[in-house]
Amino acid sequence: MGKKRIVKKNSSGVDNALKARSLAKVMKKRIVEGTLYVNSTYNNTRLSLADRQGNVIAWSSSGALGFKGAKKGTPFAASKIGELIGEKAQQAGIKEVIVVVNGVGSGRESAIRGFSTFGVEIVSIIDKTPVPHNGPKPRKPRHI
Repeated sequence: MGKKRIVKKNSSGVDNALKARSLAKVMKKRIVEGTLYVNSTYNNTRLSLADRQGNVIAWSSSGALGFKGAKKGTPFAASKIGELIGEKAQQAGIKEVIVVVNGVGSGRESAIRGFSTFGVEIVSIIDKTPVPHNGPKPRKPRHI
C-alpha cells in the first residue's frame, strides 16, 4: 500500500507562513485615526483598514489567512483576521477607529473583538447592512 503520510497542523488553525507574509510589509505612514470596514457574509469575512480619506492601509480575509471551505465563515476565522489587522494597525500607529459593519455573517462581532485586543480605541460602530423595506414577493401557499 505504501507509507501513510502524517501532516501535523498547528493548534490555532492558521497558516503561519501566510500570516507572517501579510505582516511582513512595514507601514510607511503614521496615521492616528482610521476606519475599519468589516464585510461579513455567510461564506467569508473581509476586513479593510483605511485612513479618514478612505485610502486602504491594510486588508485581509479569512481565505487569505489560509482557511478553506466552510471554515472561512466561522467566528474563529474572523477573530484571527481581526487580530492580524489589529497588529497592522499597531504598526501604523493608529490610536482610534470607527468600525463600519456590513453583512449578516457570523464573523461580524468576533472580528471586532479580535481587533480591539490590540489597544486600538473603537470610537463608534456603524451597521451598514442593507435591509429590505418590503423585499421580494412571498411564495404562494403550497397545495397538497
